[in-house]
Amino acid sequence: MADPQSYRPSNIPTDPGVYRFYDATGTVIYVGKARNLKNRLNSYFGSNLTEKTYRMVHKAIRVDWTIVNTEVEALQLEFTWIKSYNPEFNVQFKDDKSYPYLAVAINEKFPKVYVSRQKKLKGTKYFGPFAHTWALRSTFDTLQKIYPVRSCSDGNFERAVKSKRQCLLGDIGKCSAPCVGWISEDDHKDLATKLVKYLDSNPADIEVQIEKEMAQASANEEFEKAGKLRDQLHAISKSNEIMGTSLSPNFTADVIGIHEETTHCAASLFSVRNGRIVGSRSWIIDMANVLEGEELIGATLSKIYLDNEIPKEILIDRESDEIAEFEAWLAQLSGHKVSIAHPIRGEKAEIIAVVKRNAHQSLIQYLSKRANDAAVSGAALEEIAQALDMPELPLRIECFDISNIQGKHMVASMVVFEDGQAKKSEYRRFAIDDESNFDDTRAMHHVLTRRLKRYLAEKDIDLNEIATTGGSRPKFAYAPQLIVVDGGQPQVAAAARALAELGIENITLVGLAKRLEEVWLPDNKDPVIFPRHSEALYLLQRVRDEAHRFAITFHRSKRSQVMLESLLDDIPSLGEVRRKALLDHFGSVTAIRSATLEQIATIPGIGTKTAQIIIDGISREAATSPTVDMATGEILDK
Repeated sequence: MADPQSYRPSNIPTDPGVYRFYDATGTVIYVGKARNLKNRLNSYFGSNLTEKTYRMVHKAIRVDWTIVNTEVEALQLEFTWIKSYNPEFNVQFKDDKSYPYLAVAINEKFPKVYVSRQKKLKGTKYFGPFAHTWALRSTFDTLQKIYPVRSCSDGNFERAVKSKRQCLLGDIGKCSAPCVGWISEDDHKDLATKLVKYLDSNPADIEVQIEKEMAQASANEEFEKAGKLRDQLHAISKSNEIMGTSLSPNFTADVIGIHEETTHCAASLFSVRNGRIVGSRSWIIDMANVLEGEELIGATLSKIYLDNEIPKEILIDRESDEIAEFEAWLAQLSGHKVSIAHPIRGEKAEIIAVVKRNAHQSLIQYLSKRANDAAVSGAALEEIAQALDMPELPLRIECFDISNIQGKHMVASMVVFEDGQAKKSEYRRFAIDDESNFDDTRAMHHVLTRRLKRYLAEKDIDLNEIATTGGSRPKFAYAPQLIVVDGGQPQVAAAARALAELGIENITLVGLAKRLEEVWLPDNKDPVIFPRHSEALYLLQRVRDEAHRFAITFHRSKRSQVMLESLLDDIPSLGEVRRKALLDHFGSVTAIRSATLEQIATIPGIGTKTAQIIIDGISREAATSPTVDMATGEILDK
């Protein structure tokens, strides 16, 4: 790595401009802009650099800059260079999809409509992109019924002209067949113009116009024409349903939302035209090398609008200090005024919330696929082993979590990840006796002791002998390379005491504290801090969160069963056998409260008379006891 002081420039101008950092191969690794080049560049050569900025300036071997006249020019040049060089430490967008557009070649002699995934061509009007191909296909099919513009290739069109034979689309009414003279060249162009106008305009205005034409045709006893207009009106309504959620008719804007997670974030775009969502698209951003403080919204705007149509209004989900510069830059690109706003209430804020949820779902899908990537998991395991100074990769990770309410109904969970993937068949649950008055640390010591004692008892069992004798397979015979406990120093100390008491020394133990995501090791005063966007930290968080989810699920079921047992204890005429039958059948207070007299009476050993006593007892209990939400533990109003 290079020493930044070895290439620190002098005599840097104070003008606005754009700068580039280069590595040893001459590759541009970062592009940035500045209102004052001297102030900005000097900040890269200080002593208190953030982690990723430190990596960038030590990988670079030189920096140069270009002076411009205004901040808008600097913004424009920065985005151009980022697109040209695709630098490693600038925001990187991942989009593995080629989204389809609805295209209308309006400047051809006989305009045509088609679905396109190719680079945009001059003289062609594009609508979209559509995130779902099925939605575009349905829209395309419906639009052909409303405006039967030709959709065939130029070769098929020429063959039809020569043979004087229209294709099937002409026969079924989805093409006006200009190839055989069913419609004149001017009328066909007018039809294509109306199609573009429909896609660009408020559909309500077009519906009103068609209704007037239909009424006029009916009054003139042109019933065939009126019938066609009626069908066209119905098709327009169907098209509106397919093309997106209906908002205010005058709402036309692009809406951008960004959802951020530890290692990645997702940016989503909704294109809203006249109250209809006519297209949506999402991109994934890898945060691994994004410099701290880098504005995602600027990079997103450049990604979307350097090659796409720019609307007059853009809504974003966050504030930015550079809104004025973005507006001026986009106005230069588009030739019209562009407004960028961050609404906080009303219809526009609601649609931004929808776009952010869409971005969140896109990120969930991407991370779900990435979690199953062996290369990614392997790199994360290597990073964990290196950071924790482990002698081998943690191919088996076990994580433990304790769940309780004020020390009652305490349970514990154990989840297992092998090769970085959850192995749910190995998950285990531990019930803890409430009479023992455990706190979290004592409970952690207790559960680790139980699990590791089972390991010591089962680790030498001969599996071949079990196979021949038909015995049960051991459930705790495999030792993990890494044990993770949910918590900080107290929980780690309790777990370490359990390992020491059993004489186990070859298992690495850590605790993951939620507040700052610190990784604690036994007998260490300071935690291990993983890089915030590292795959290793993300894997540890997944393991911890899965243990917490599994513990909460078990805790809720146990709490519900305890409440049911308590409820049944207070009802007369119920012995142990009948209570057990009710517990086995219903399993929860909610289920038995919602049961009818007939349903309770069908339980073996319980007839109609006893069922009525149970119903009366439940009613009395409900009148005197608070209502509890079993999912959250919240006490609800009557």
